[in-house]
Amino acid sequence: MPKTSRRLTVRPLTLREVEVVGVQDLTPGMRRITLAGDQLGDFTSANGFPQAAFDSTGFDDDIRLVFRYPGHAEPVLPVQKEQGLDLPRDPRPLSRIYTVRRWDAESGRLDVDFVKHGIGVGTTWAYRAQVGDRIHFFGPSVSRELPQDADWLLVAGDDAALPAIARLLDELPEDASAQVFIEVAEEAHRQELRELPGVEVRWLVRDGAEAGKSLLVEAVRNCEWRGGRPFAWVAGENAAVRDLRRHLVEDQGMPKEDVEFIGYWRRGEVVALEQDAALPDPAKTKTPFERLHDLAELIAPIAIRSAVELDVPELISRGVTGVAELAARAKADERALGKLLRYLHSLGVLHETEPGHYDLTPVGEVLTLDFMVGFLHPAGVAGREMLGIHGLTESIRTGRESYASVTGQTFTQVRAEQDYEDRYLERLAKFQATLAEPIAKSELLTGVDHLVLHSGGAGAQAREFVAAHPGLHVTICALPAQADWLRRDLPDTIPDERQRARVGVVEQSVFEPGPAADAVFVIRAFKTLPDADAAHALRRAAENLLPGGRVLLVEDLFDTDDLDEHDGEADLLALTVHGSGLRTAAELDAVITSAGLARLTTHTVGWDTPVHELVPADVQPQ
Repeated sequence: MPKTSRRLTVRPLTLREVEVVGVQDLTPGMRRITLAGDQLGDFTSANGFPQAAFDSTGFDDDIRLVFRYPGHAEPVLPVQKEQGLDLPRDPRPLSRIYTVRRWDAESGRLDVDFVKHGIGVGTTWAYRAQVGDRIHFFGPSVSRELPQDADWLLVAGDDAALPAIARLLDELPEDASAQVFIEVAEEAHRQELRELPGVEVRWLVRDGAEAGKSLLVEAVRNCEWRGGRPFAWVAGENAAVRDLRRHLVEDQGMPKEDVEFIGYWRRGEVVALEQDAALPDPAKTKTPFERLHDLAELIAPIAIRSAVELDVPELISRGVTGVAELAARAKADERALGKLLRYLHSLGVLHETEPGHYDLTPVGEVLTLDFMVGFLHPAGVAGREMLGIHGLTESIRTGRESYASVTGQTFTQVRAEQDYEDRYLERLAKFQATLAEPIAKSELLTGVDHLVLHSGGAGAQAREFVAAHPGLHVTICALPAQADWLRRDLPDTIPDERQRARVGVVEQSVFEPGPAADAVFVIRAFKTLPDADAAHALRRAAENLLPGGRVLLVEDLFDTDDLDEHDGEADLLALTVHGSGLRTAAELDAVITSAGLARLTTHTVGWDTPVHELVPADVQPQ
């Protein structure tokens, strides 16, 4: 499964207002804005929630600056919650992501570097900013430590990545070994960077060439490969980053978990505001992701999924552009494929470079990303689950799952296929650290000697738990296919043998009482279960609690007071696949009561995730 040797620190999001206290042009293409203010320290938000001081410990930490919409006097701001932010949806805050170039806690100064290129909300603000101006921001949500187990670093990025690369060089230890490639627009954009004996920095100057085309890719392809295990960090224009990652994984044989990649920006058309040519028109300029979302009508999403299933975007990204060759490689009828390509051209997914030859637009490039392929391909992890939505009408009529009627097998049978289960659990595990790390650092597991864990991401969660609590033993309960994957995965997920020795895996469903334990943790396991089954599972989870023991429950809820289309999509999909769905807070309370349990309290951890602490109703404190 994809992992990284960079340990995470998860931070609840806090909205802060700061003041511009310094403006400095580092080069003709880079301006530094220095920010300061009381809200970089501990403070209480306007609605009464105490907020911790700002901190940034990772070289590529990012924050979101919030700007005013053109013509508006004030920005649309997120609403501060006790642990996180609530983002308005209509309109959403106008925000852009920037790297924390330097944070000096002693002086309370925060530096953010802005690249001067094209038309942009953030760029224009920075180049018009004056001392005394005020701005809001939030983040970073996560800080990542430097890699701990790499012999050397391979770092590659363009102008947009230069602030992160410069901070990385500032923070590397003296004995670090690295090759660094930095692409800039012109010679005058080079900066003075910290020099280290084992670090080679190579500047690549475009000198009029289009950004993001080939300089970085060619330089890395032709570089001298050092011995030992490398860790790669590549960032910049999305297509160039994609090609770099492919080269490192496919040509150099680097494990995917040792290649960290960030697409900071994409080539694409920006429509300027009529009243101010230095600003994009928010109503007419959309990101490729926003445009792709707009295409999700009926024929468009089916055609796009057909292209992904035929591997068309990936083939074009590899240089196969002609209709005849594409048809041969995709094992498709040339005339029929031509119709599909012509339609994708009309949607803006492809553009025709010459008669019968196509290239990917920025929207089309999104279709080459692994997570998007997995979502759209019918054999992908998310894509295969998504097939259930074709039975939505039947499920609404009957109130039951319809997955088997449209696919020929239940989703439980799909999950029993070991290959699919492996990929399903790998996908789940990618996102576990952001929940597990805050739980491990909280007081939830204080005093717990034995924890029973029911969760799809149990391995990655157990890693954080046993690392933070030296006396803790964890028993993971899992069905056979999941247990098989966990046993194979645990040596990689928990490389420390002493910590791994405190983690066991037993083949057991959520409906069976586990071994005696101080606490049973059930994480996002009930969306697939009807209410009666969920209550039965909770009841069984509490059966073997030791005196004073408790059940800890994390479950996604449907917030009826703040409707979200993605919650609605997840709710309908769960209905068609499992016959269940997301519960409201009241519905979850009813399940807890039906299980004979009572809520002692609810803790909020990480990114505003509630953890319900439950005990048998007949033993709760009076």
